[in-house]
Amino acid sequence: MTQHRTETAAPSGTHRQPVHAMGRCRRARAMAVACCLALPVATLSFGLDVLSPPARAADLTAAPAVAATAFAPPPESKWQFQAVLYGWATGINGNLGIRDLPTFPVDASFADILSHFDGAVMGSFLAKKDNWTLFADLFWSQLSASKSIDDGRGTQFDLSQRLLIVSGAAGYRLPIGGPGFDLSATAGFRYQRLTADTTLSSFGGIVSLAETNVKDWLDPVFGLALQYRINEKWFLNALADVGGFGLPSSSKLTSQGLVSVGYNWTEAWSTAIGYRALYTDYESVTGPRSNFRYETTLHGPFMSIAYHF
Repeated sequence: MTQHRTETAAPSGTHRQPVHAMGRCRRARAMAVACCLALPVATLSFGLDVLSPPARAADLTAAPAVAATAFAPPPESKWQFQAVLYGWATGINGNLGIRDLPTFPVDASFADILSHFDGAVMGSFLAKKDNWTLFADLFWSQLSASKSIDDGRGTQFDLSQRLLIVSGAAGYRLPIGGPGFDLSATAGFRYQRLTADTTLSSFGGIVSLAETNVKDWLDPVFGLALQYRINEKWFLNALADVGGFGLPSSSKLTSQGLVSVGYNWTEAWSTAIGYRALYTDYESVTGPRSNFRYETTLHGPFMSIAYHF
């Protein structure tokens, strides 16, 4: 039986398209939508490329190295040391008193002291790392004197005196000044020991009386220390401190001042010349006739030679 296909006429005013033409239109619209959606993504991608260029293989391998460098700790600095020998041409001014005798003045220049000079040891040591400075100083000297008394018995008075001064301190660099200007606040101690040996003899030493007196005290001290490098060769050092404060086993007051100018001959050797003064006011009373009064200023120029390592 033959079948016939019946087609319905399209409404007036419209044009019916074939099936294959409608498929092409749908694909065209899909491509247009895809292009519209892809445009902002491409634009965003372009913007990111401008802000951050595409990474290369070399960039990827270098990134960990840069990060490691940024977070690596700075290299640890090493300790620097300085050993110094110096000669201090001291004079002395002040007042001394022993037992219940009146206090008597003392005024002796270095030339006066030199005639009674037996020997001395003077030196200092300094260690420095980053902002910290440690230093120590040693001063030891011995003087002697003899006096004959014309009393018909051949009486002679002999005196030997030894003075020991040991100082130590730690300093921390203050955050002021520019390169080459190191100003540190210091805290430490100063120990002084004065020993006097006296001998009174008569009749050629047949009759003799000897006595040794020792007085020592320990002072806390606080101050400032300056190290200023003028240039690669010349430098300036200064020191000032104060202490004692009347504490038990300490002086009433002690203070020190020092200033020097030096020259670096090599990286290892330098010399300096300067002036130093040390004031001490100490008193010890252990009984009605057992007291000691020592208020003096040691002062004078000095020269030093230092080895740096």
